[in-house]
Amino acid sequence: MIKDYNLEKRKYIIGGATILIVLIFITRLFFLQVLTDDYKKNADSNALLKNIQFPSRGVMYDRNGELLVYNQPAYDITVVFREVTGLDTLDLCSTLNITKEFFDKRIQDITNRRMNPGFSRYTPQVFMTQLSAEECGVFQEKLFKFPGFYIQRRTVRQYTYNSAAHVLGDIGEVSKRDIENDDYYRRGDFIGKQGIERFYENQLRGEKGVEILLRDAHGRTQGRYKDGEFDQTPIPGKNLTLGLDIELQMLGEKLLEGKIGSIVAIEPETGEILCMVSAPSFDPRLMIGRQRGKNHHMLELDPRKPLLNRSIMGVYPPGSTFKTAQALTFLEEEIIDANTTFPCYNGFVHAGLRVGCHPHGSPLPLVPSIATSCNSYFCWGLYRMIGNRKYGSSQNALTVWKDHMVSMGFGYTLGVDLPGEKRGLIPNAEFYDKAYRGSWNGLTIISISIGQGEILLTPLQIANLGATIANRGYYVTPHVVKNIENEELDSLYRTRNYTGIQREHYETVVEGMRAAVTGGTCRSGNIPGLDICGKTGTAENRGKDHSVFMGFAPKDDPKIAIAVYVENGGFGAVYGVPIGAIMMEKYLTGTLSPASEARANDISNRVINYGNQER
Repeated sequence: MIKDYNLEKRKYIIGGATILIVLIFITRLFFLQVLTDDYKKNADSNALLKNIQFPSRGVMYDRNGELLVYNQPAYDITVVFREVTGLDTLDLCSTLNITKEFFDKRIQDITNRRMNPGFSRYTPQVFMTQLSAEECGVFQEKLFKFPGFYIQRRTVRQYTYNSAAHVLGDIGEVSKRDIENDDYYRRGDFIGKQGIERFYENQLRGEKGVEILLRDAHGRTQGRYKDGEFDQTPIPGKNLTLGLDIELQMLGEKLLEGKIGSIVAIEPETGEILCMVSAPSFDPRLMIGRQRGKNHHMLELDPRKPLLNRSIMGVYPPGSTFKTAQALTFLEEEIIDANTTFPCYNGFVHAGLRVGCHPHGSPLPLVPSIATSCNSYFCWGLYRMIGNRKYGSSQNALTVWKDHMVSMGFGYTLGVDLPGEKRGLIPNAEFYDKAYRGSWNGLTIISISIGQGEILLTPLQIANLGATIANRGYYVTPHVVKNIENEELDSLYRTRNYTGIQREHYETVVEGMRAAVTGGTCRSGNIPGLDICGKTGTAENRGKDHSVFMGFAPKDDPKIAIAVYVENGGFGAVYGVPIGAIMMEKYLTGTLSPASEARANDISNRVINYGNQER
C-alpha cells in the first residue's frame, strides 16, 4: 500500500495549528485573569459604586491672621446612567430650575467621549455643580423620583473682603488639558485659575477620598462595601498665610479708585509682598458659583481691562525712579564719584541734542541731582560710560551696563509666586546693533539714562528696586505667601540676591533719596518721624504723563519699600508721592493722621478721565 505523504503532512500541520491556538487561548486567559485586573475592574464597576469625597481646600490668612479666603458647603448633582429609569425630564428640569435645552446639552456633553474621555455608564458623572444649600434642599426632597441621580457634597470659595482679587485668584472647572496633564482631576473638578489659587494649587487642593458602596444585580445600593474597610478619608488642603496686610491692601485700592495703575509694597528684609494693588479691580465674589463664566466674560469686555494684574503684567517706562539704578552703576564703574558735578542748562545739551529738564541749581553733584531729579546729570553719566575707552567699544560698555541692570532684577522675571509675570525690557547691544545697523553711541540711546526710550519695567520690579536700595545691595525674590502649613517655602523666597555693587554706593543714593523728601521733588511726602526716602518719576506718554514714585522707610531701619504707578497721573508729585507717603504711614504707624486721612479721601475722590486712550 502506498502512503500518501501529503496527507500525513496535513495531519501534523492541522494538529500543530490546533495545539497552537489552544496555547494562545490559555495564555490569553492567564494574562487577563491573573496578570491584569481588567475583568476585575469591569466586575467592580457593576458591583461597586465609588463616591469621590472631595477635600476642603486650604484657606488663606493675611500676615496678621485675618481670614481672607475660606470654604462654605456647596453641592454637585451627579448621575449614573446605568441606573436612570423612567426619568421625568421636565420634572427634573423644573426642580433644578434649568431649561430642557440645558438638560439636553449637558447629557450630550457628558456622553461625548471626546469631551469626556472618562465617561462610563457605570460611574458617577457630574451633571451640575455648585448648588447652594437652598437649591440642594429642594432637589433632596424629590430625589426619590429621579433614580440614578445623586447629591455630592463639596465646598465653594468665599471671601471675607471685597479686596485683593488679582492676588488671591479664583477657581474654575478643569479643562480637557488640565485632565490630560494631571490624573488627579476628572471632569467636573475645580482647579485654581489665577493668582495664588493657581500658583499653589498642589498645596491648596488636598487629596481626594473615596467611599465604596455595594450594589446588587439591579444596581441598587446595598450599603458600604465591607463596612467601609477600603474607604479613604479625604485630606484637606494646606492653609496659607500671606505676606499681605489686608488693611493696607484696601487702603491702596481706595486710593486708586477712578484711576488706572498699581501699588506694590514689599518688606525689604524678607521680600514679602505687603500689598499688591491693581486698578481697576473687581469683586472676587464675582468668580464664585455658576455665574463665574458670565461674569468673567463681562470683565473681559470691559475696555479698562480689570482682569489684568498691572502690578506684574503691566510694563511701563519707569521714568526718573530709574535714575537711582543709573547712579549705582556709574559709581560702581567709577564713571563718577559722589562729588562729580555736571552742568544743566535747563537740560542736557550736547552735539546738537537736547534733553529737557526743569529749573534748579547748576552744576550739581550726585546727591542734589537725585534730590532734584536732574535729567542732565544722568544723561552725562550714561554718555561718559558708553564712550569710555576702557570698555573698548560702545557695545562692550552697554553690555557691562546691562549686566548691572540685570543684577538689580530688571530685564527678566523676578520669579514672584503668581502666574503671568512679565519680564519688561532692558535693551542690549544686539538690540541696538539691529536697530541702528551697528552705528550708534551714547547720544543715540541717551533716553534710557532717565528711564525712557526702550526701558520697560513692571511696578513689582520698581518696588523691588526700592527694597534693594533699602537693603543696601540685595533683595529677596518678592513673594506673596509668607508661610505654608507644614511645608517650607521654596528656597527662592529665602535667598538673598546680591547686586555686586558696593554698600557705600547705596548709602550715597540713600542720601539723595532722603534729600528728595526733605527738600526735593518728594517733599510733599515728608511725614515727621518716618524718615521716608523717595524718588519721583514722571514717565512720558503720548497723552498725559504717568505719575510714579519709588521709596522706602524708615531710612536706617527699613520696614517697607513701595512703588506707585498712576497712568496719566501727571508729575510724580501729583499722585505718586502722596499715595506712597500715605501707604507708608499707614503701615508703619497702623493709622493715619487727620491730615493724611483728609488727603487720602481727596485722592480717592479724584477721577482721571482716560477717554479712549490706548493703555
